[in-house]
Amino acid sequence: MQYSPKPLFKERIEALLENKQDNEKFWQFSEIPLPKTIRCNTLKISPEELKKRLEEKGWQVKQPFSSYPEIILIESNLQPGELGKTREHLLGYYYVQEISSMMSMLALQPKQEDILLDLCASPGSKTTQASALMQNKGTIIANDKDIARISILSANLEKVGASNVIVTRHDAVQLCEKLKKLGFKADKILADVPCSGEGNLRSSPKTLLTWNLKVVQRLSRIQRKIAESAISLLKEGGELLYSTCTHSPEENELNIQYLLENYNLKIEKIELPLKCREGITKWQNQKLSPELKKAVRIYPQDNNTEGFFLCKMRKVGEGEK
Repeated sequence: MQYSPKPLFKERIEALLENKQDNEKFWQFSEIPLPKTIRCNTLKISPEELKKRLEEKGWQVKQPFSSYPEIILIESNLQPGELGKTREHLLGYYYVQEISSMMSMLALQPKQEDILLDLCASPGSKTTQASALMQNKGTIIANDKDIARISILSANLEKVGASNVIVTRHDAVQLCEKLKKLGFKADKILADVPCSGEGNLRSSPKTLLTWNLKVVQRLSRIQRKIAESAISLLKEGGELLYSTCTHSPEENELNIQYLLENYNLKIEKIELPLKCREGITKWQNQKLSPELKKAVRIYPQDNNTEGFFLCKMRKVGEGEK
């Protein structure tokens, strides 16, 4: 079923994009089904071996990024549900994940010795990716607040063989407060916060129906609290990766602007294998820090993906400014 964007939503997207042609491409791509992409679970199998097994099924597969062979594009026309029913998927050899979703951990790059906190972890896409990057070493705390989502997260961790993960069930802000009292410090924190989902129009066209500016504003306040709570848990020199699957500046740059103004943080440049656009430095007559150019916007028309936003910040001092 086709849904039409609300006039205000269209107006805001148009204000974010470069020109009329760019705007038209955005809406064209928003109606095209997403390519099928998977991430090889290197805890269990090599990308080369997985590719060989999939090609033996008669599938056409491609590894679009030489630096990240674990990212695999399925070019064959598969039957509905076929991707999730293979022996390889049931054995946890691969995880079905959209490419833009993989970018958070590629930006954060957790190392084997790190303590990583994933505040909004379910269903586990990024947690399982982190576990593979860390080769099941170090420690990951994967948190979510809903018991049904925790069940999905735990099942996915078990399937892929992620054994360096502690699962917690808390409101993200409350968890940060509890860990702060315990003196906990993390090397890296992922705040992949709940958002309005403006970047997910291709997989969830109903977003056009449910989109509401009041919801955007309400979520932006929740996101800000989560990110703010996380800062005190970072070691000095530690990194906070803030990401959303939405385009709205209120949920992205405006939140980062607030964090920069109030905490000792520095935005780090991110190198990713996709075409990325700079973060915006002006929105509705509000001027933002030039540093926000180092944030990353991913649009569907640039890479044939979903939309995404990322910003990596390093803690350069304790306390508030």
